[in-house]
Amino acid sequence: MTTFAPHRKDTAPEGSVAALEEVESAFGFIPNMMGVLAESPVAVKAYLDLVFGLERRGDLSSAERQFLMIAISAENGCEYCVPAHSAIAAQTGLTSEHTAAAASGAAVDDPRLTALRAFGLTMMEKRGRASDGDVQAFLDAGFTKAQILEVIVCLAAKTLSNYANHIANVPLDPQFKS
Repeated sequence: MTTFAPHRKDTAPEGSVAALEEVESAFGFIPNMMGVLAESPVAVKAYLDLVFGLERRGDLSSAERQFLMIAISAENGCEYCVPAHSAIAAQTGLTSEHTAAAASGAAVDDPRLTALRAFGLTMMEKRGRASDGDVQAFLDAGFTKAQILEVIVCLAAKTLSNYANHIANVPLDPQFKS
């Protein structure tokens, strides 16, 4: 079995060091998943461009993004990303009940989060071929066309990190353990 040791700034390829510095600045540490992605400067930069782009310029709230990323990661069976995003979600104001529901698929008392998860998982299940009715239900819940595309960016980010975590079996950071 191929192993992937999480890189730190002193072991990462030169092209990944700046990305790891950016992550460390944002989180106060370098999460193991980012250290694994740093094996490829392209992978670590692509992931950061997606998630930081959503954070800095996206219309979905931080809580909505984390809720969706937990739901996608749970659907993909990613044992690293579910607890990692759950820990991050606590800092966005997402309730522990909503976080747990995102991970388990349980119903939530928020119609907007319900619509967001339903649309995101439908897009995932249908490989982006949502029906007109699926799209209209999302729009009717108060979302915009721009947010449809942001859901796709969330799916892209989680596909990258979930698949990388599956192949690398990344150890969960103590900071993300509940």
